[in-house]
Amino acid sequence: MMGKPVGIILVLLIIGFVGYLGYGSWVTAQSLRGILTVGGPTIQGDGWPAPQSPADIGYVGDPKAAYGYDFENVEIETELGVSPAWLVPAADAAASRWAIVVHGIGGRRENGYRFLPVLHDAGLPTLIITYRNDDGAQLSPDGLYAFGLTEWHDLDAAMQYAFDHGADDLVIVAESMGGGIAGQALLHSELADRIAAIVLDAPAVDFPAIVVEQVARLGLPLAPILARGGLWLSTLELPINIGSATTTTVFAEFAGPMFISHGEADRVVPVATSDALVERRDAPTEYLRTKADHIQSWKEDPARYNAALRAFLGTVQ
Repeated sequence: MMGKPVGIILVLLIIGFVGYLGYGSWVTAQSLRGILTVGGPTIQGDGWPAPQSPADIGYVGDPKAAYGYDFENVEIETELGVSPAWLVPAADAAASRWAIVVHGIGGRRENGYRFLPVLHDAGLPTLIITYRNDDGAQLSPDGLYAFGLTEWHDLDAAMQYAFDHGADDLVIVAESMGGGIAGQALLHSELADRIAAIVLDAPAVDFPAIVVEQVARLGLPLAPILARGGLWLSTLELPINIGSATTTTVFAEFAGPMFISHGEADRVVPVATSDALVERRDAPTEYLRTKADHIQSWKEDPARYNAALRAFLGTVQ
């Protein structure tokens, strides 16, 4: 006599469970579209403290205003059109190893100022670039950030610019989504074999892992399933397969030296993704693991950070 009510309850539970997964995945997919849409609420967020120095997020000003460095406004021809960049020359005009700095989602060229003094002191001509969807650069046809899947073409163009203007090889310096851009360039660019070293700060090397982390922060049950469902649904709605924005393997297999900084309090890119990358690397790797929030490892202890980066650059052959 009790079998029928129990069966009905079981069916209702199953329907509710499936409905929860379906609706939760749909909501995740819609949130992803909003985050990836240029001009929307980026995953990096806002609310940075007012900048106190050029190295702080939110500072606005050219390299001369920031540090007194001479610089050139240069134009890089990309497949979408011209992207502006700053070129800070080295004291040695004949320097043939250049650095290229790639900022994160919704960021600015000035984000590279955390690294610039050390790069400059190391004698590296430094190209601080913009890419598609930045202020002053070209808008992508789909109006979406792609965590490197499309933006790598603009880094590739910047690499070509450097080689056309005297560079023999490169140090790529990238933060947050810039890490995904650098990884896709490493994977796809015909110029990748001329990258001598890589510097990463809180790199977005595994976008699906970022989505899982963000959904889990909402306290929702079965967050990994909702995240994966949202990523799958997004492939039906978006012109890019954002779930394929993973570059851990190509970075792990990079034979050159690598410097990685990442904070365990990062609320955007889980530090576990950098832990996993470091664990997989066999080539020389310097890992500065801090207690900082997203792209704030420099801020935690500037002297320590600069010394570690300076020492790393001194080992690059």
